[in-house]
Amino acid sequence: MTPRSPLSCLVALVAFAACAHAASFLSGSGIADVTGPAAQANLMGMANVEQIAHGIQLRLYSRAFVFQDPNTSVRVAWASVDVAFIPGGLAVAVTQKLAAYFGSSRYNVQNVMLSATHTHSGPGGYSTETLYDVTSFGFIQKNFDTIVDGIAQSIIDADANVQPSNIFIANSTLLNSNANRSPYSYPFNPEANNYPYNVDKNITVLRIEKGDGTPTGMISWFAVHGTSMNNTNTLISGDNKGFASWYVERTFNGDKLPGQGSFVAAFGQCNEGDVSPNTQGAMCPDGSPCDARSSTCNGRVQECIAPGPGKDMTESCAIIGMNQAQKSLDLFKSAGKQLSGPVMFRHQYVDFENVSVSSEFSSTGKAASTCTAALGDSFAAGTTDGPGFANFVQGTNSTLTNPVWNTVGHILSKPTRAQKSCQSPKPILLNTGGITIPEHSPWSASVIPLQLFRVGNLYLIGVPAEFTTMSGRRLIAQVKKTLEQNGAADANTHYIISGLSNEYTHYCATPEEYNVQRYEAASTLYGPQELPAYLQIFTTIATSMAQNTSLPPGPNPPTGNFSLRLFPEWPKDTTPNGISFGQVLQDVQSSYTGDQIAQVQFQGANPRNNYRIGSTFLTVEFQNSTGGWQVMLTDADWETIFHWERGADEHDSIITLKWLLSDDVPHGTYRMRYFGDAKAEDGTISPISGTSSSFTVQPSSAAFSLQHALGTAPLNGRHAPPLRARTLSSLTQWWRDLRIRI
Repeated sequence: MTPRSPLSCLVALVAFAACAHAASFLSGSGIADVTGPAAQANLMGMANVEQIAHGIQLRLYSRAFVFQDPNTSVRVAWASVDVAFIPGGLAVAVTQKLAAYFGSSRYNVQNVMLSATHTHSGPGGYSTETLYDVTSFGFIQKNFDTIVDGIAQSIIDADANVQPSNIFIANSTLLNSNANRSPYSYPFNPEANNYPYNVDKNITVLRIEKGDGTPTGMISWFAVHGTSMNNTNTLISGDNKGFASWYVERTFNGDKLPGQGSFVAAFGQCNEGDVSPNTQGAMCPDGSPCDARSSTCNGRVQECIAPGPGKDMTESCAIIGMNQAQKSLDLFKSAGKQLSGPVMFRHQYVDFENVSVSSEFSSTGKAASTCTAALGDSFAAGTTDGPGFANFVQGTNSTLTNPVWNTVGHILSKPTRAQKSCQSPKPILLNTGGITIPEHSPWSASVIPLQLFRVGNLYLIGVPAEFTTMSGRRLIAQVKKTLEQNGAADANTHYIISGLSNEYTHYCATPEEYNVQRYEAASTLYGPQELPAYLQIFTTIATSMAQNTSLPPGPNPPTGNFSLRLFPEWPKDTTPNGISFGQVLQDVQSSYTGDQIAQVQFQGANPRNNYRIGSTFLTVEFQNSTGGWQVMLTDADWETIFHWERGADEHDSIITLKWLLSDDVPHGTYRMRYFGDAKAEDGTISPISGTSSSFTVQPSSAAFSLQHALGTAPLNGRHAPPLRARTLSSLTQWWRDLRIRI
C-alpha cells in the first residue's frame, strides 16, 4: 500500500507553480494542537451549563503565519485559532512566551494578531475575564496553558519556516453558506439597500508560495458563525471552519496525519456578528416563521431555531465547511493578483469604557461617549443558533419587560442612573463593568487592544468584538477612506476584518441596530457609541500607519487573578473487578462494508489526565502487504469519533471509538486502537492502550462502480491509494456519498 506523493493528486491545482516570481516577502507557516479537556469541561460559546464535553469530533489547532518585509525586516505574526475567542490575558501570555523564546524585540503585543475561528464546540474555562468562566465552573489552568503553548508553538514553527515567498490574492462571492440571524434589525441601517445581501457573501483567499512557486499555505476569510454544531453537541470540534481547514490540509498534505503536514490552511473569521451558518433561517417547530422582532414561537425563544442545510448538525457542519473549502480551492488556483508593498503594524490599547466620541463620528451629531460595559436583557435571550433561557426574548428595550430578572442581575452590581442613561435604550441585565467580585477579577474587558496590519496592499483590521455585517462594512469604509486620503491605498488595496482578535468584547452593532436591542445589540458592551468610537480610533491608527508616525501605546490592561476556580480535579481512575485498563468491552465486527460504522468499546481512563497534545486518543490502522500496521486516521480526522462516558462506578471510564466508513475506503484488513492515561490514587499517571480485533472492509457493489469511475478501486490485485492520498474529486464525492451518523 504505497502512498502517493502528497501533491500528486493536485497536478491540475498547482500547475501554476511552474511560473515562479521574484519573492516579494519572507513568510512561514506553522500549526500546533490546542485541544483541551475532552471530558467533563463545558463547551464554550452557547453559555449552556449542560453542554459538557464527552469526546472529540475534530481536534483544535492554532494555524500561524509570519510575514516579513525583506527590505526593512519588519515582521508580523497572524494566527487563526480554533477557540471561541481570544481573552486579552491569554494573548499577552502568548507574547510573553514568545519573548522568552526569541527575546523581547522579535514578537510582542504590537506585531502579533491572534484571531479566533469562533467555534462554539471547544472547552471553556480559559478566559481571563470572569463572565466567560462562569458556565465552565471557573478558570481551568491546564486548558489555558494548553492554548497558550499551542499558539506560541505555531508561531515559533512559522518563524522557523520563514523563506522567500510570494502572496497572491483572490476575491469572490460564496452563496448558500451564511444567513443573517437578525434580519429584523438590518433594514434599520440607512444604507441597507445599497448592498445586494444582508450579510457579506464575499470570500477572500491568499495563496502563499515559495519563490519557486511551490504552495506552502492558504488563508481564507469568510464571515460565518462557528455554530453549525448546536448546543446539543458534546464533542470537541472546530465546527465548519475546522472542517474546511482539515479538508484542504488533507488535500495538500496527502498521507501526512492532521497537524503534521507542511501545508497550512487557515479559515479566518471576519464580521460574523449577525451571520449564521444555519441557512434555512429561523422557524417554529411546525415550520411557520418565528416572530420577526422577538424570535419567538408562542412567546418563547426556545422554540425558534434556525436549522442548517443538512439533515442534522453534523451534516450541516460539513456542508458549510465544504462550501468554504471548495470555493477557497478554486480561488487558490486562480489567484493572480500578487501582493506587494511593505509590512507594517500599529497597535494601541484603549480604555473603551471612557472614549470621548467627537461630533464627527457620533451617531447623534453631537459629542458623546462610550459607557461602562454592560449586557442587556436580550443577551439572555440568546439567538436562533442557540436560544437562551427563562422568559427572555430578543428586541427587549424596556426595563419593564423583565423587572424580576433585572433586580436579580443587579445584585452583583447595580448600575447608576448615569450608566442607564448612557446605555439607553438597553435595559441593563448585567453591569459587567461594575462587578468587583471576586476581587481583581474583571467580568469584562475595559482596556482593549486595537490593531492594524499591512502586508503589501492588504490591510488586516484586528478587532476584539464580533462586528455585525454593517458595522464591519462601515469600519472598512472608514479605514479605506483614511488610507486613500493619505496616499497609502488605491483601487488595488484589499481590506479584511480580522474578528475576535487579541481580546473578547462581545459584539459591535451599529447605532441603528442598537436601538432595536436584539441579541447582538444587547451584547454591544460599551453602548450605542461603540461603533462610532471604533471608527474614530481606527482613523487615528490608519493615519499613523499611512504617515509612518508613532502611536501612543495607551494604558496597560488590568490583570486578573482568575480566582474563580470551581472545576474539580479528576481524583483517580478505577476499573471493575476482573477488568483491566485498555480491555475491549465490546469488539468490532469481523467485517464491514463502505456504508457502515466500525465501532469498538474499551475500559479506559478520563482524557483529562493527559490531553495528548500533538498525539491522539485513537488510531485506525491498515495492515500492509508485509503484515505491518500503518496509521491511517486519528482522532483529528472527520471520519472518526472519540467518545468518553462515565462507567458504573463514578471513577470508571468507558471509551467508544467510531470509524464512519465511506465507499472509497480501500478494502483490506484494519484495526482500531485506543490510547489513554490512567491516574492512580497517589496521582501517578501512566499510559494505557487497547487494540480491537482485526476486521476487513469490503466495498459494496455500488461503491465498487463508484471507485472504478474515480480510478480508486483495486485493479489487477493492487490496493487502492491510501485514505490520506485521496484525489480532490474523490474527497468531494466521498462527502457527497457519506451518510454522517454519530
